[in-house]
Amino acid sequence: MSLLDRHVGFVHALREAGLPVSPAEGLDAARALQVIDLTERESLRAAYAATLVKRPSHRPGFDTLFDLWFPASTTGLYGSRPAAGPDPRTAEVPELRDRLAELLLEAGERPGELDAFAREMVERFGRQPASPGRQNWFSYPVLRALSPETLMARLLAEVLAGAERGGLAEKVARERVTRGIRRFEEAVSTDVRRRIAEESGIERIARSAVRPPLEQVDFLRTTKADLARLRREVHPLARRLAARLTVKHRLGHRGRLDFRRTVRASLSTGGVPLTTHLKPRRPHKPELVVLCDVSDSVASFAHFTLLLTYALREQFTKVRAFGFVDTVDEITRFFVPGADVAEAMTRLAQEADMVRFGRTDYGRAFERFAERYGDAVGPKTSLLILGDARSNYQPPALETLRRLSAGARHAYWLNPEPVAQWDTGDSSATAYGGIVPMHECRNVVQLSAFIEELA
Repeated sequence: MSLLDRHVGFVHALREAGLPVSPAEGLDAARALQVIDLTERESLRAAYAATLVKRPSHRPGFDTLFDLWFPASTTGLYGSRPAAGPDPRTAEVPELRDRLAELLLEAGERPGELDAFAREMVERFGRQPASPGRQNWFSYPVLRALSPETLMARLLAEVLAGAERGGLAEKVARERVTRGIRRFEEAVSTDVRRRIAEESGIERIARSAVRPPLEQVDFLRTTKADLARLRREVHPLARRLAARLTVKHRLGHRGRLDFRRTVRASLSTGGVPLTTHLKPRRPHKPELVVLCDVSDSVASFAHFTLLLTYALREQFTKVRAFGFVDTVDEITRFFVPGADVAEAMTRLAQEADMVRFGRTDYGRAFERFAERYGDAVGPKTSLLILGDARSNYQPPALETLRRLSAGARHAYWLNPEPVAQWDTGDSSATAYGGIVPMHECRNVVQLSAFIEELA
């Protein structure tokens, strides 16, 4: 495969993985290749990263795809093996663990040797026959054979050399060893992916090797780690949205014509209105009421949108939030300014009265909301409903929702399911969407666009 083919394939793979790479940026990367030494692989990586990567959160996916399209080695062409240490092909496991322990302590100074050792270990332990002429490659057998995590106590003893345990020195040493272990695990995973790509094709493995960027992760498919990262995104996202709103308002219309002042001013120019006067635009900060399905099926979506709504509360004069499963309760009290995010979500799950039988019932939730909290919705209120519109085939209470929507200044519905899944099974998306405009909101990108429009 020529360099041009690899460049085109790499840029295409980045786009397929969700990284925003424009044609102009692809050309910038190609021009950058003309001014670097192509034999220096890290210079090549840096040139591509400088021209194609826009956000720190995009870098892990970029590095994974770079290692696939521009591997450090090709099977059978490793070059010379490091002179130090036992022969990885014949040495016993205890000898290999001793060599690994030595490399872990020096991972920062000798990363090339650690990567080469990882490739040798994949060659020896990671291969599993699949069919004649083909092999399966796995990381787990390598890590199980060498057990790098179990070397921690031994390495700490060597580094501290009798120094007092539990202090700053141990903390620094533990972080150093942990970084080395993570580097080794990543090197093993990288070489396993490279070998699979050689046999199955780079394009095929690239599609499954990289998760979408955080802002494009589907809310309904978030892992626990994703949700923790999303929580950290709440306030930076709110600040960016608030900044955009400020610019939007500043560049918008300056106000309506003040006819009386304009006519009075025209008297000095013989009745010709050379100067127009405008009425100052009255700033509008609406009240916001959020009615949120917090059942297990949409829990991660509900949590993140509630947190973002409260991070944006400066844009509204009043924010009230209500959660429901098959009954409804006000949950505003859990999101007071300064409250810890994780603690607020834990208290909400334990203390809020939102569950009667545990089966989502939108109709009953709307009726109970109208009965208990109907006065929360008024002519200054924007009503925001969050949920997948799946009500376990219970009566939808459309008339109740119609009354609530009619009493609000604006009403919106955010649905985390793809449009193609609306009205399937127990979904009443079209029926509810005929009353309250329903928007697909599957990830941070779509949510950001909607919140900007709403506020």
